[in-house]
Amino acid sequence: MRILLVEDDPEQREPLQAALSQNGHIVDAVEDGETAQWLISEKKYDLLILDWMLPKLSGLEICRCYRQTGKTAPILILTAKDTTADKVVGLDAGADDYLVKPVDVIELLARVRALGRRSPLWTGDILRLKDLQLDLTTMKVERNSNQVQLSVREFQLLEYLMRYPHQIKTRDLIEQSLWQWGEAPESNAVATSIRRLRQRLQAVEASEWIQTVYGAGYRLTPPS
Repeated sequence: MRILLVEDDPEQREPLQAALSQNGHIVDAVEDGETAQWLISEKKYDLLILDWMLPKLSGLEICRCYRQTGKTAPILILTAKDTTADKVVGLDAGADDYLVKPVDVIELLARVRALGRRSPLWTGDILRLKDLQLDLTTMKVERNSNQVQLSVREFQLLEYLMRYPHQIKTRDLIEQSLWQWGEAPESNAVATSIRRLRQRLQAVEASEWIQTVYGAGYRLTPPS
């Protein structure tokens, strides 16, 4: 999933971003509400994680504005406010879930998995293309009773290509889809990631599924 994490305290934001990233998510992490609002207008997110109290624009205001535009991605509110009345305010503003600080990372990841099941892209914890299976919780790929563990970037790339089989994806589009906002990949980053994924897929005899379309990009095409 692509997640927008908005938290002004770096001591809380950075560990949460790291934990989410290690679990295969692409996380755009920002510290104020105005930047978050701009990113929401520029990108499509599968999940928003918003701190209630933020500089410039509160998480509650972001939540209300987001819902008023008709967008439906799940929203998780983080806050030190723990009364029932506060929770009701957050939920009435359009939030789907509510997590009281200090945040337990294991609980956060569980909440994220639960909210991810509400995404229209969610078809189960196993993503399948012909006889190739990708486990979205363990980041393992399996085919013909063989399986291999993927790195985070390999997992993100394969998931992306499996969701758009037969479609040519340019280098720029892959960078925009898989790299975090503000992160500048090296010029050969996509080609390097493709090469490493192909090498990993040799273990399940699927390296040839990834095709290079010279001058255009890459596509995932299972054998006919």
